[in-house]
Amino acid sequence: LGTPQGTSGPPPQGTPEDPLPPPGTVWMLEILSLIRSDGDPRWCRSVPNWDRGPWLETVLGLRRARGNPRPRLISSHLPIQLFPKAFFTSKAKVIYTVRNPKDVLVSLYHFSRIFRPYKDPGSLEQFLEKFLEGDVPFGSWFEHVRGWLQLRGRENFFCISYEELQQDLRGSVERLCAFLGRALSAGALDAVVANASFAAMSRNRMSNFSLSPLFILDLRRGPFLRKGISGDWKNHLTPEQSARFDRVYRERMAGLGVTFPWDPPLQPAPSPLPGTPQDPREEENPPGTPQDPPEEETPTTSSQGPPTQAPPP
Repeated sequence: LGTPQGTSGPPPQGTPEDPLPPPGTVWMLEILSLIRSDGDPRWCRSVPNWDRGPWLETVLGLRRARGNPRPRLISSHLPIQLFPKAFFTSKAKVIYTVRNPKDVLVSLYHFSRIFRPYKDPGSLEQFLEKFLEGDVPFGSWFEHVRGWLQLRGRENFFCISYEELQQDLRGSVERLCAFLGRALSAGALDAVVANASFAAMSRNRMSNFSLSPLFILDLRRGPFLRKGISGDWKNHLTPEQSARFDRVYRERMAGLGVTFPWDPPLQPAPSPLPGTPQDPREEENPPGTPQDPPEEETPTTSSQGPPTQAPPP
């Protein structure tokens, strides 16, 4: 297990209690912990999640990860350019969890209010501008996603969205098990789904960060696990803020070749109004007007080839 790039010696100072910006990583860690234990919740109920899946970017997290027995669970929010180089020549598997960036914005805003090492986020309007500019912990959401999705198509890379987990948790667990090569019985699958629910995690002191010291998390200002829903951004952003976010999102994610669950459906091209010419030549040559014979067509080619589509995760 290598050291994160961009550091000299150990990674940046931190503690194993440092929960980090929540795009669904904590939920995924709970799911993987349960898969690893064949659905038995005793490990999740007796060992804090920061020990089960230590954070790679903290000093104690890296040390603990190196000492944990294999197969190891390791958590990280690092962008791809800072991830240990050793990974890219290894057979280690990465599960990348992505979430609607508007919900990430709102979740990170509330998290920043209770995570004491972070500076106060100010108003949501102020924080929105910082988020869109990438002036937030771990940098731009847009660059983070674009960077990691360069690995799509590799056999050791699996991408899944927070929204997919919510819509079909059991089906998502089955896909994760197939990726990990770990077969579970129907009963074990049921146990994973039941114990990875938001309600179960909220009650579990080993998963809800209620054990974190006050100098790390000020839970008097709000819980770490707030709602566990998709679309909460609608309760926070004004129509104008949402529209501004959409404009930046379209600009920054253009050309990625991936459709996410929160992307609006593609709109079909509008049909022409009755009587609207389909071709400008129809205006130049009304019915009954002799036309020159068509010239021989020359096929056009593109050096780019067909667009690359992301394989299903």
